[in-house]
Amino acid sequence: MQGFPPPPEKLITFEDPAYLSPPFNRWSLSHIRELVPTANVWRGTGTPSPLRAAPVTLDGVRLKVMGTGEELTFAQSLERNYTDGIVVLHKGSIVYEKYFGALTPERPHLAMSVTKTFVGTLAALLAEEGTLKPDAPVTQYLPEMKDTAYGDATVRQVMDMTIGVNYSENYADPKAGIRDYARAGGIRPRDKDYAGPKTFYEYLQTLQKEGQHGQAFAYKTVNAEVLAWVVRRASGKSLAQLMSERIWSRIGAEQDAYFMVDRIGTEAGGGGLNTALRDLARFGEMMRNHGRYNGQQILPKAVVDDIQRGADKAQFAKAGYATLPGWSYRNMWWVSHNADGAYMARGIHGQAIYIDPKAQMVIARYASHPIAANGANDPISLPAYQAVADELMKK
Repeated sequence: MQGFPPPPEKLITFEDPAYLSPPFNRWSLSHIRELVPTANVWRGTGTPSPLRAAPVTLDGVRLKVMGTGEELTFAQSLERNYTDGIVVLHKGSIVYEKYFGALTPERPHLAMSVTKTFVGTLAALLAEEGTLKPDAPVTQYLPEMKDTAYGDATVRQVMDMTIGVNYSENYADPKAGIRDYARAGGIRPRDKDYAGPKTFYEYLQTLQKEGQHGQAFAYKTVNAEVLAWVVRRASGKSLAQLMSERIWSRIGAEQDAYFMVDRIGTEAGGGGLNTALRDLARFGEMMRNHGRYNGQQILPKAVVDDIQRGADKAQFAKAGYATLPGWSYRNMWWVSHNADGAYMARGIHGQAIYIDPKAQMVIARYASHPIAANGANDPISLPAYQAVADELMKK
């Protein structure tokens, strides 16, 4: 995409189904607004909240790759995992910040499934305030879903992804449900003879039950999309408006964020949020401080405490995540239950917010790993985050 115009063989366009695939994703993940329609998340009129720089030398911190024992430095880990940008906060100050590829400090990057964490957090906030009832049936908010997999599910089961629904999240399978979902929502191009659903709402109403609810954790993007619909109905506001009012304008973000939207303007709650990296770190710092940031209590402390406690580890274990033993999933956050009490938001290709309360550390990371599933980068990323936490605890 260099030149005015770029040569035809170097163009990246939405019409090319590979626009989100490697190596094109190194550019496209930082230029989503130039490819698809979006809805703005306003940062508000206030001055950005200060992020003091207090640099710490971390490039030489050593770690061992999970499973192989190979030794790497932190700097090497960033290259190996196709990092586009990383910000490390310690006690609220930026101790490390680097950008690679097409990403720059002011440019929003696609957060992928870190989006789900924002949707889950907004749902938990509405629940704490009494606007949303987690134990209520989904159909109390979405009667349109009565004949779907969600017809006998509770909102809580959606929030924690213990839903039995016939849908595949296999990113490597071109026939998986995740592809149908993306085509319906306009995230991926459609063939000229496409006759399927043309909005997120239409697609969600095709989903049928498989198995039982409340028995096991099963990570499926459609759960976040259903929850986003519930949040809109309960609040009477779009995701973009609600997020601006309740989070983005209050943390003192530097940049507006934005969501990818479908043909009728519905935000992609499962993976369509784009933010600047420092603002992602600000959100993580607010969580680390139990909902308090920028001189105000943005989230009730009870919301953050509930997330940190996590959920049923036995239900999570049934999903078989080899790189996440002993973890759980609560309100669309991944909870490690390790000695530091770390928890995180995760998105394919390596997007992450990693919060380590004991180390007083937040890591915000954007990436363009060629393999979508995080099992490909976890063996390096997770030890790297822990090694940096251990180093910062010496300071």
